[in-house]
Amino acid sequence: MFFMKKLVTISREYGSGGRIIGRLVAEKLGVPFYDKEIIDMAVEKSGLSRETVETAELRAKSSFSYSLSSAMNFGEGMMSEAVSVNEKLFITQFDVINQIGEEGEGVIVGRCADYILKDMPGVTNIFVYAELEDRIRRCIDVYGIDAADAKETVHTYDKARANYYNYHTCQKWGQFSNYNLAINSSYISEEEAASLIVEYVNKRTYR
Repeated sequence: MFFMKKLVTISREYGSGGRIIGRLVAEKLGVPFYDKEIIDMAVEKSGLSRETVETAELRAKSSFSYSLSSAMNFGEGMMSEAVSVNEKLFITQFDVINQIGEEGEGVIVGRCADYILKDMPGVTNIFVYAELEDRIRRCIDVYGIDAADAKETVHTYDKARANYYNYHTCQKWGQFSNYNLAINSSYISEEEAASLIVEYVNKRTYR
């Protein structure tokens, strides 16, 4: 029997509860949780201001609309400042996530971590999704989004995440074959989902 370190990535649909589930997984495994913490590390590593990094993060999450093909059509020097900052941020986060994977254990939410760490021994890649009506309900009840805007918000964030992921990885966001385990959080609680992931991770890391 041998032990592999516990390194988990959580990708998720907007409104599926994936971030909360990821935090619970980290608590149950006794490992660090990385979400906003990656911003702190990126600020320190990149030399960019916190405001610049947070603005680029928000833009990537909510309105990342350029595709790989459109980006390739830009001539040198024609890329907008916003795109340049996004690219610098991605490269910095790429390095930060690799460093986390090489030096320790943890649960990492989003930021293409599943792709970045795909060749890392012991990594477990999770995708959390849910039925559309449940995600809309969460947006209204938990995030405080107006009911009239909730459905559009879900689609906007999902599209942004897909474009960001597809552009940087040349893979398809949400395609189950990219992950070790996919969980529909509509039918189990966040606590149950976290326990299921922990059980799966433990089976993979103890051989």
